[in-house]
Amino acid sequence: MTSFTTETPRNPGTAAPPALAHHLIGGSWAGEPSVERRNPARLDQIAALSPAGTAADADTAVAAAVRAQPAWASLPAPARGAILIKAASLLEERAEGIATDLVREEGKTLAEASGEVRRATDVLRFFGSLGWAASGEVLPSSLPGTTVTTRREPLGVFALITPWNFPLAIPAWKAAPALVAGNAVVLKPAELTPLSATHLARALHDAGLPAGVFNVVHGKGRVVGEALARDGRVAGLSFTGSTAVGLHLNGILDARRARVQLEMGGKNAVLVLDDAAPQAAAAVVAAGAFGLTGQACTATSRVYVTPGVRGEFVDALVHQAAAYAPGDGLDGARMGAVVSEAQLRQDAAAVRGAVERGARLLTGTDDGEPSRGGLFFLPTVLADVDADDPVVTDEIFGPVVVVLEVPDYEAGLASVNASRYGLTAGICTDSLALATDFAERAQAGVVKVNRPTSGLDLNVPFGGIKDSSTNTFREQGRTAIEFYTWGKTVYLGV
Repeated sequence: MTSFTTETPRNPGTAAPPALAHHLIGGSWAGEPSVERRNPARLDQIAALSPAGTAADADTAVAAAVRAQPAWASLPAPARGAILIKAASLLEERAEGIATDLVREEGKTLAEASGEVRRATDVLRFFGSLGWAASGEVLPSSLPGTTVTTRREPLGVFALITPWNFPLAIPAWKAAPALVAGNAVVLKPAELTPLSATHLARALHDAGLPAGVFNVVHGKGRVVGEALARDGRVAGLSFTGSTAVGLHLNGILDARRARVQLEMGGKNAVLVLDDAAPQAAAAVVAAGAFGLTGQACTATSRVYVTPGVRGEFVDALVHQAAAYAPGDGLDGARMGAVVSEAQLRQDAAAVRGAVERGARLLTGTDDGEPSRGGLFFLPTVLADVDADDPVVTDEIFGPVVVVLEVPDYEAGLASVNASRYGLTAGICTDSLALATDFAERAQAGVVKVNRPTSGLDLNVPFGGIKDSSTNTFREQGRTAIEFYTWGKTVYLGV
């Protein structure tokens, strides 16, 4: 049985024994934990050990899900929802220990980790409550003596491949609608964050979810993820991660006509107009750019500013950046560690390349070496960059934001839309007319007015366009269930 740390928070300054993660396959914990995950804020500490899953493990998990799914689907939807709601209560009871584990394995701050646990709890409760909601309609028919109804049916078994940046919330918001709709699930969590997924699995297991309905297989994406994508028994796959990997998986799923949902990269922009308050706009941009260490697909990474406010805004943003000093998330830092050495080097290389091409470094760093025993990167602001520079066009996934001047609103809107990505976009303005126009014309799945580009309510649809998403089925909110079901129309004659 897996060992967990869920009741007593660890002393962040002392080395605790690494927590152990296991596969959950067919209701049993399995796999020898052998892969080390070090605490990115304290590289001398091993935060977790997890198994190196194989294609055979994926095959076994899918077989267990196939066996379990019909009985699960036949259970009344309110009963399925009740198990999700009970799992939410278990996460809530264990929240302190789960948040601590999340900080130690991913690097974010304790406040951010605690918020993520609450988000996962709320997600399970929200979708659990939909077990009582109507899932179809009664429609008029042109035929006499005939009633037409619609209903949603589960597809069967779904594979979920989730990233490391929200390692508890994203598995929860993918799994919950799949489960309440009557599907079985095989989750392949990110290698860097095995504990968070294991905590979710434990809560569902302890809440009474039948064996085989929810399975977890740890391991490399090119091994476990590839096996799940190619398995003909898997009716659909939901993926969150890089655009390159997502498009590769899309090709595999499309070839066998399976359902696929992709949420991928972002290069999110904010347009700051002359009528915006510079200090308030800087706070909005800083929260979107430096919160979560910039490691969110919805993070702000481009800012377009009109001339009248540019100077004051830039000064305010540099001042805001200084408040996001990186450090150990368990020591009260405002900004956490970077998740891995590879990501740290990627952040530094992006900044260094921009500076070499003529960009001005207003604040921050291009140092990609670990410091103070951890993977810390200063919040960084760049300016004087060409519009087609890679630091403007390519996703970095770190606390790096570039500021560019535009002459007016129309030029700013065009610049916001001049991206291969279309996940979130924002505007800071006091003009209701321009805010409304921006909401209509911005090419993004989510538009924010005077709010950070990151963050979303769980009851509203989420997804992007262009290379950010398949732009078909949305995640979160009631509409999330559509991806995990197919529609049936029934004519009833009397």
